Amino acid sequence: MKILLISTYELGRQPFGLASPAAWLRKRGHEVTCLDLSRQALGEQAVREAGLIAFYVPMHTATRLTLELLEPIRKINSGAHLCAYGLYAPLAAESLRATGVESLLGGEFEQWLVDLAEHLAGLSAPPRIHPLDSNVSLARLRFITPDRADLPSLKNYAHLVMPEGEHRLVGYTEASRGCKHLCRHCPIVPVYNGVFRIVDREVVLADIRQQVKAGAQHITFGDPDFFNGVGHAVPLVEALHWEFPELTYDVTIKVEHLRENPELLQTLRNTGCLFIVSAVESLDDGILEKLQKGHTREEFFEVVEECRRGGIALQPTFVPFTPWTTFENYLDLLQQLRRLELIGAVAPIQLAIRLLVTAGSRLLDIEELRKRIGPFDAKSLIYPWEHSNPGIDRLCEELQDIVSSAEKLKQGRAAIFEKIWRAANRASDRHIEENDLQMPVAAKRVPYLNEPWYC
Repeated sequence: MKILLISTYELGRQPFGLASPAAWLRKRGHEVTCLDLSRQALGEQAVREAGLIAFYVPMHTATRLTLELLEPIRKINSGAHLCAYGLYAPLAAESLRATGVESLLGGEFEQWLVDLAEHLAGLSAPPRIHPLDSNVSLARLRFITPDRADLPSLKNYAHLVMPEGEHRLVGYTEASRGCKHLCRHCPIVPVYNGVFRIVDREVVLADIRQQVKAGAQHITFGDPDFFNGVGHAVPLVEALHWEFPELTYDVTIKVEHLRENPELLQTLRNTGCLFIVSAVESLDDGILEKLQKGHTREEFFEVVEECRRGGIALQPTFVPFTPWTTFENYLDLLQQLRRLELIGAVAPIQLAIRLLVTAGSRLLDIEELRKRIGPFDAKSLIYPWEHSNPGIDRLCEELQDIVSSAEKLKQGRAAIFEKIWRAANRASDRHIEENDLQMPVAAKRVPYLNEPWYC
């Protein structure tokens, strides 16, 4: 059977979510074409010939782009079976089905895609799905090495930019999926509900090995939290470093886990870890409590110092615009980033992100928020909300415009931060001295990936 796997967006990475199911389907004899539309044009012939067209929807942006694509795809091929798989498939089920998607699954999707293809080819019964939720499977899979043969070259994806300006090719893999934690705003939670699944170490190493052969000099581990399973993660990076001592990597780890395992920072550094991404979200303890992040403001400050002592750059991410944001706590965030010398470690878009309330979100457990949100918007895939202070919403929009314009002009992080700092102070009507506005905002140079971070 001819199958077309499509990714619309995955943070500038070569999509694991295409390469992994492609390997499973090709192993069963299916003819698979992979299209990454963030880097490739839509191939009409591949669309026209496919009996099954599957859209990978791992995040909000990718899902919205998929919704825009479904109608033109259906016009090219009205007979193909359309399906969606990935984290956002169950979260956007109503919208996807309304626009022509016939099958969808979140969670562990590879075996399900094989079963669906076999059924459509008349070779088996319909695929089995999780008995508790027709849109989710948390089955334990025995993964196989992803097949990246027909994906664009790594040179077409985000590069690692070193402090000296050197660019390095970046590969991407996943050593686990899901998450043990239940942060209220996280879209992983409604799907995995505290469960995580590991990818066998040898499969991860084999995937990295083929990317190194293709030129990768650095690997991003896309696990939601690399320390969900320390017993899996640490032997993996030790084995990786033994085989590829010059290879570097980055991981994502919660503040909570970094506090619990400070002794492992040295292990990470010694095995090639250049930086750690951590979803800090806010520096306001009240907001952190509402999001159930599992850490406090002071604990974040402690982790910043621990990472510095360990010789690893910390790259915090934020959701600064929430229904509980004030001008005071937003300005405090900027001031603390200055004080901690983290301006260069924070992608500017992280200072303009607005909280998304998605279908199934545990944020809906908060009564005061339920009273403030509007009906679910099937097009934008969120429950819309407005801040009680319209000035906060206007500032968020202004900062998004500032970041977008500045990045198009290739301006540096320090320059963009200065614009954000000035805009926030103007919006708040805060009286400050001109020399305060002109405080130097020297950005320490740290390694970073050169694609903005959208979710």
